[in-house]
Amino acid sequence: MKLRVGVIYGGRSGEHEVSVVSAASIFKHLDRSRFQPVPIRIDKDGRWMLGEKEPTAISAGDVPESDAAGALQVTEPTAAISGGIDVIFPILHGPYGEDGTVQGLLELANVPYVGAGVLGSALGMDKAVSKSVFAAHGLPQVPYLTVNLPQWQTAPWEITARVASNLGYPVFVKPANLGSSVGISRAATEEELGPAIRTAFDYDRKIVIEAGVPNAREIECAVLGNDEPEASLPGEIVVTHRDGFYSYEAKYLDPSGATPRIPADLSPEMTARVRRLSVDAFRALDLAGMARVDFFLDGRDGALYLNEVNTLPGFTAISMYPKMWEATGLSYSDLLTRLLTLAIERHQQKQQRRTSRT
Repeated sequence: MKLRVGVIYGGRSGEHEVSVVSAASIFKHLDRSRFQPVPIRIDKDGRWMLGEKEPTAISAGDVPESDAAGALQVTEPTAAISGGIDVIFPILHGPYGEDGTVQGLLELANVPYVGAGVLGSALGMDKAVSKSVFAAHGLPQVPYLTVNLPQWQTAPWEITARVASNLGYPVFVKPANLGSSVGISRAATEEELGPAIRTAFDYDRKIVIEAGVPNAREIECAVLGNDEPEASLPGEIVVTHRDGFYSYEAKYLDPSGATPRIPADLSPEMTARVRRLSVDAFRALDLAGMARVDFFLDGRDGALYLNEVNTLPGFTAISMYPKMWEATGLSYSDLLTRLLTLAIERHQQKQQRRTSRT
């Protein structure tokens, strides 16, 4: 009998369109001899929709405003995830999906699901908190500042002074709780810093400002597993987009904005270090299932810096996570099967725990 896989996608975050494209790719590659996928869409306004139409968009620009025609609106989300669903694949990027909120709902419903649990998802989503955890584990990072909205509103000159004295220019300004490069800007001067900060605050009440890495190479690595995670061969993103960094436009809107190189052109020693640090970061955040770990490699001295961890990385046709595993010897379809198997194994382990003293 086929397992019914509920694929939750869309969501209320600024990464809604990317999630829809990721879901479309999952539906396309899922092994239909073993699994029966069930589309569960969350609209931008938070409505949960059950429908027969599977997403088919191949790029963020192709995503329609709504795929809800003929779908059944569900007022109680637990009704969507508990009606004959064997395992959930949440492919929700960003807040209200990747941050532990949906994971908490799935825990309460006692349904197996792909990916990290509540704690790991929340830690991975919050760039500021995850950086603190990485620092506690001695993982290498660039200098950074965390700023909340009241601090900026009250004393913007203090933030500007701290950036100049502690980080220097250029810097990258990011919302603390978002992905897919949404809301990220590069500020090369003090004049560009204010607009970059305001853009980031459009998406979050807390932001991270990071020192730029000279001639940075963007290195990524995929991690897969539960208690014994494994790392893929690393890949590299070569950016040619006019933004000059791996922006949202370079990732999803400009077909020639960036070129992946898999595997990355690294020495055997650096490849091994990237893979080792990827697993270290995965374990530091108490993750499970999967994660994509991103690094900066200094083009001058070869220093390697951990950038961030994505607990629900993109699964589009151009996404690095499945591509890196494919280069390591695991096909997209087999990767999906492995992730669903890991989810069920982890859930079965949880069921063996005692819930009372009697």
